Amino acid sequence: MPKNPLPALGRAIANRPTAMRAAPLIIRIERFVRRVTGGKHGVLDVAGLPSMELTVPGRRTGVPRTVSLLYVPDGPGAFLLVGSNWGRPGHPSWSANLGAVDHAEMHSGGDRFEVKVRQLDGAERERAWQRATAYWPGYAMEQRLAGDRRFRLYELIRI
Repeated sequence: MPKNPLPALGRAIANRPTAMRAAPLIIRIERFVRRVTGGKHGVLDVAGLPSMELTVPGRRTGVPRTVSLLYVPDGPGAFLLVGSNWGRPGHPSWSANLGAVDHAEMHSGGDRFEVKVRQLDGAERERAWQRATAYWPGYAMEQRLAGDRRFRLYELIRI
C-alpha cells in the first residue's frame, strides 16, 4: 500500500507564512469533517497528521469548551500542545482555559479520555519546544510571525 504523501505536503505548506491566511477556511473544513465523522476524525487526520478535540472548562464561566487542535505525540499516552494561534499576536483562548485546570478531556481517533494537564516552562519547555518543532516545523515559522509572544506549551498525559 502506498504511503500517504499528505503529511509531507502539509509540512511543506505549513512552512509558508501565506498558509496562515488559510486558517479560517481550514477551521471551517475541520468543523465539517468532525461533524460528519461524529468527532472521530478531523481534516488533519485525513491529511495523516494527529489531531484531537480538546474539551476544557472556560476559566471564567466553567462552561465546557471544545476546540480541534494539532498535537505532537510525545511518547506513550503523552501529547504536546502548542498555543501557536496560527502565528497571530495573541494567545489562543483555549490555552488560557487549559492553563487554569489540572485535567481536561481529549477525543482522538474515536477514543475519548481524560488527561492530566501541565504547562511547561524553563529548560523542560525548551526541550519540548525542540521536539515539537522537529515534529511540526511550521511552529517555528508561526513563532516568527507572532513576534515577541512566547507560545504556551502544554504536556497532556493520558490518565
